[in-house]
Amino acid sequence: MSIAPVISTVKVKAAPERTFQLFITHISQWWEKGRTVGKNPHVALVIEPKAGGRWFERDAEGVETNWGKVLAYEPPHRLLLGWQLDSGWKYDPDFLTEVEITFTALADGGTEVRLEHRNLERFGAKAPDARASIDGGWPKHMADFAVFVEQHQV
Repeated sequence: MSIAPVISTVKVKAAPERTFQLFITHISQWWEKGRTVGKNPHVALVIEPKAGGRWFERDAEGVETNWGKVLAYEPPHRLLLGWQLDSGWKYDPDFLTEVEITFTALADGGTEVRLEHRNLERFGAKAPDARASIDGGWPKHMADFAVFVEQHQV
């Protein structure tokens, strides 16, 4: 069974270097509270800035919930994350789909940010439902990120 990837693209008025930095270091600010997998709303979302780094959320009590890992960290052009949340949105170290985010310079000085969440067939029989849920999330998160970048021009 082949499941089409979820793709979401936004354009922002910031250079790739700034856009990449805002994506990585300020994810806690632009990601909507309550739209995570932990029991409580996050106070921090962390993408450790290195290949092999962790990708997780932390709540106000310090409880950390893993989402996955950093597969490739190539600032300011590419970030490849390993999504390790199963179809029940629980962390599974033996499960992996990929979320690739690319940051491409535009002629006007801005950046096109393209996110592709792929290998969704790995969800097995639940792949169609998982894809529908993921497709309901990434476009919203990317739109929120674009608004955040517009509000934080330097």
